[in-house]
Amino acid sequence: MNHASRFALMLGLMLGSGSLIAQTTFPDFTELAEKASPAVVNIEATRTAGSAAASNDDEEVDPQEMPEFFRRFFGQPGMPPMEPRDRVASGSGFIISSDGEVLTNHHVIDGADQVIVRTPDRREFVAKVIGSDPQADIALLRIDAKGLPSLKPGASKALRPGEWVFAIGSPFGFLDNTVTVGVVSGVGRRSLDASQQYTPFIQTDVAINRGNSGGPLLNTRGEVVGINSQIFSNSGGYMGVSFAIPIEVAMNSARQLRASGHVSRGQLGVAIQNVDREFAKTLGLDRSVGALVSSVTPDSAADKAGIKVGDVILALNGTEILQSSDLPPLVGNTAPGAKVTLRVLRDGKTRDVAAVLGEVPGDETAATGNRSSSANGSSGPLGLVVKTPSADEREQLGLGANEGVLVSRISGEAAQRAGLRAGDVILRVGRTAVASAKEFTEAVKDVKVGDTAMLLVRRGEQTQFVAVTPRKGD
Repeated sequence: MNHASRFALMLGLMLGSGSLIAQTTFPDFTELAEKASPAVVNIEATRTAGSAAASNDDEEVDPQEMPEFFRRFFGQPGMPPMEPRDRVASGSGFIISSDGEVLTNHHVIDGADQVIVRTPDRREFVAKVIGSDPQADIALLRIDAKGLPSLKPGASKALRPGEWVFAIGSPFGFLDNTVTVGVVSGVGRRSLDASQQYTPFIQTDVAINRGNSGGPLLNTRGEVVGINSQIFSNSGGYMGVSFAIPIEVAMNSARQLRASGHVSRGQLGVAIQNVDREFAKTLGLDRSVGALVSSVTPDSAADKAGIKVGDVILALNGTEILQSSDLPPLVGNTAPGAKVTLRVLRDGKTRDVAAVLGEVPGDETAATGNRSSSANGSSGPLGLVVKTPSADEREQLGLGANEGVLVSRISGEAAQRAGLRAGDVILRVGRTAVASAKEFTEAVKDVKVGDTAMLLVRRGEQTQFVAVTPRKGD
């Protein structure tokens, strides 16, 4: 029997037996897309030429590595440099209220001097940034309009691998209202970005490319279940793996940004790691589950609750911890001050431990769209943004609980001239030790144009003082 005959026989048997092929019906994405598309917007974020953020983002390109076609336009080595140009980032977003509230990604509008929202009916609005949450990669915007179509939030917690979902956005910045379809590949995924430890991402095989960021991921009822945020790619293009922020996480950030301009998160105060097979055997576990506590921050919620190094946290409020990355989203998305119950394994025995959560330092949680505002973590004329390291970051960097702040972004000329870069650790300002972004801001608040701030900086294994002198016009 040849291939064609075998296929015909199999098809006949399947159809005749009322098989999956005969019974399966697919969602009508045409109707779903038609209803949802009017609420999906294109976002253009502009950084003005010559601004600190724009110049800091410029990447030098080796002309010898540039194709000949592009060399004709961008010049040859030794030619005068081009005039500074505005930097424009494009992304997507969607309307969540008829009076003009729009959700998108923080990274789409980060550092922008102006944000333009374009609706599908070809209207343009200058948007106001109500607030931004870098840790969840969420930004809340408002445009001056009424009676707008909006999308309804769904329930991402109900998603299961294999379930149909679809996305609408503006890939590459100009293909507005592009619809792509796929299935949920996994839920509760850990971000590839360590700074986003509080987000249990939805993994899909929906085609997502540059420009889709901030657009909605929807279920077959037309409800938003996530915000498209990341792709995993070696080429910069779609490779079959994309990630979305659960809508519950996004709406929690939006509610807090709307109410107070910043986002608060619970903090336990432990550094954790996975329980591998060898650890499981030694600890008396029949499988590799839980979060192994490798350090406890003094005076933290965990310390006060009696959590000890070597404990294994197996559950929080009844939710099982299968791997260490499951714990931060559960803690971070619980309000500071909330009482939680931890199921802990210690010396081969399990016990329930009550803890009252502290608060994640919020120095860089909120941004108002003004890069020089204190809410954005900016240090004024020094031209850098710092953050208080998390317990995990302190562990990785070999820092004590009360030692150092982490440079998260260079925002101005002074820090650039001094050679500082993201990832540096600042231990002291002059003779004053700093261990939080607030302490750093306080230590440099009186630095004026022409003054020199002596920063003790650690980079890798090297520690040395760096002089940062702001100049007029920085």
